[in-house]
Amino acid sequence: MSPNSAKLTAWGITRDSPQQAHVRAALEASGCRWTLQRAAVYEYLRQVDIHPTAEEVYRAVRTRLPRISLATVYKALEALVDARLAIKLDYGDHSARFDHRADDHYHLRDVATGEIRDLPTPYDPALLEKLQSGLIDDLAARGFRVTGYRLEVLGQFER
Repeated sequence: MSPNSAKLTAWGITRDSPQQAHVRAALEASGCRWTLQRAAVYEYLRQVDIHPTAEEVYRAVRTRLPRISLATVYKALEALVDARLAIKLDYGDHSARFDHRADDHYHLRDVATGEIRDLPTPYDPALLEKLQSGLIDDLAARGFRVTGYRLEVLGQFER
């Protein structure tokens, strides 16, 4: 076992674990290959309840893989997004943040720090229609086809 493999095993990452088989299959389906670095980045995202920036992922993963570069972390995050194993939350005013949950769900965003966390409430695919009856049809009539939506609640986390 390589030193990197031993460090990743401490995180529960083994090449043939059911979780990593899922990650490998998704990466390969998107044209990417499975690597220890991508596995480590994904596992870190999966284990935290915050939605970290690439730099935060880099600092955390580097504790297990000291030779990983920031560029490799960025490429790993891009590959995970391409494979639909993660989503990129980019607001333009803060660094992009990453979420291992690719399913539809809501977020809380701290307007002072940019920190993002999941809002623990069920996703409602009919929410737009509940906001205004006929909203989706009205938008379509104006030339805008709705393909989905995101909801975030703004505020500040108490420290």
